[in-house]
Amino acid sequence: MKPEDFPDEIRPFIIPEHKGNLVYRCLGCGREYGIEKLLYTCTDCNKVLLLHDLNFDLLKRIPGEKWKRIFDYRRMTKIPALKGIYLYHEFIGPVIPLSSVIYLGEGNTPLIEANSFLQEKAGLRFFFKNDGQNPSASFKDRGMASALSYINFLVKEKLVSDVLAICASTGDTSASAALYASYLQPHIKSAVILPHKKVTPQQLSQPLGSGAAVFEIPGVFDDCMKVVESLSEKYNVALLNSKNAWRILGQESYSYEIAQDFEYDMNNKAIFIPIGNAGNITAVLNGFIKFYETGIIDVLPKIIGVQSEHANPVFNYYSEPDAKKRKFVPVDVKPSVAQAAMIGNPVSMPRVIHLVDTYNRLAGKEIVFFVEVKEQSIMDWQITANRNGHIACTHGGECLAGLAVAVTSGLVSSKETAVLDSTAHALKFSGFQEMYFENTFPAGYEVLPDKSLINFPVLIHPEDLDKVPVPGKPLAENDLNIFVKRVSDEIAGLLDLKKR
Repeated sequence: MKPEDFPDEIRPFIIPEHKGNLVYRCLGCGREYGIEKLLYTCTDCNKVLLLHDLNFDLLKRIPGEKWKRIFDYRRMTKIPALKGIYLYHEFIGPVIPLSSVIYLGEGNTPLIEANSFLQEKAGLRFFFKNDGQNPSASFKDRGMASALSYINFLVKEKLVSDVLAICASTGDTSASAALYASYLQPHIKSAVILPHKKVTPQQLSQPLGSGAAVFEIPGVFDDCMKVVESLSEKYNVALLNSKNAWRILGQESYSYEIAQDFEYDMNNKAIFIPIGNAGNITAVLNGFIKFYETGIIDVLPKIIGVQSEHANPVFNYYSEPDAKKRKFVPVDVKPSVAQAAMIGNPVSMPRVIHLVDTYNRLAGKEIVFFVEVKEQSIMDWQITANRNGHIACTHGGECLAGLAVAVTSGLVSSKETAVLDSTAHALKFSGFQEMYFENTFPAGYEVLPDKSLINFPVLIHPEDLDKVPVPGKPLAENDLNIFVKRVSDEIAGLLDLKKR
């Protein structure tokens, strides 16, 4: 639909015109910095930053009802820069010209309602939001589209040149960073640092295929992050982990899409988010806060962060009921099938604390909660979900396991509707499914298969058949007819099929 075809009162807003005034704001001392150069932490107190639009109050001059119509009509445009996360340009990147926006198909991922069996088993109505249907097959593309669009803007403005984008990763971040950086060749090159043997083969193949320089080091993600932080402090590189506030900004689109998909009605909604480096839950909280402050939604949904007991520093922090006694303590992680969440010292923890306090204050009560789940439960629920029509990754399984805990503990009721974040495509973690079926999980994972969920292929090769087809050597007609009849009869017997 072309802009000139929209209603008169909406047409002026289809192409964003809000002039944002973004600054980095320190969550420690409150100091603000301009965005003319890449910055990750406060130069005064070394705390993490969030991006803040000094002109944000101007957005409140447009009534919430009108914003809804703007976004709903804008969704029908054919302008590439407005088809992805920048559909919500005024809330995500109001300083970035549309000509600098990188769109590779990210955003607008489907919200899929669970079937009746799964909903009955879980105890309430719920949906998976399939972020594995982003271009690199994970939610990381939301933040990477934002971070690389910003860098593209800096390049075009000649504020930076010869950029090397670098990140630490458990797989998905590296795949996304390499993909988006490769689109901006030759102005931007990428390098990724991975924990050796801690990334699935499918994930490892992605940055290699995108041409990134890939380095594996001993240890876990937290060790990789220390190396990347050291490089970003000493050398002229662009850090693409969620320490980069532009990543958080892009991931806010997840919240906006959920609101839009539910016709902006967030009453009795509960959003489940798996927590790794804590960037995603930070973005989700901040996104809903922005929509609430501008009147686009009139109630904040419940937020429930989920962590495996093998990597649970955020859960541990909030398990202390007295806020004054809470103390954040990093943990040593154990092996987890929720590989991207296997982080013991999340870099965005200060953002989480700040935004959880703000969110609960705006809601007038505590509506952000955290639950812990077992590795066994993650795998059992993931496979159960996928046997019922989903393509949930292990982190989607983690969310579904978290939903089960939340229902049992009374954090959510049958009157609520839940949205579960399946952060990546199931195929990225197919190795864990294979280990589950074959009962080959190393002891450290603490996972044993439920026999009712195991599935294997069955070879059908009648022993008395001497002649079977092989590639390049088809059977003659009579032999083929015999082969087809024998194999068909055997399959029919195994499936207990009834003749017509």
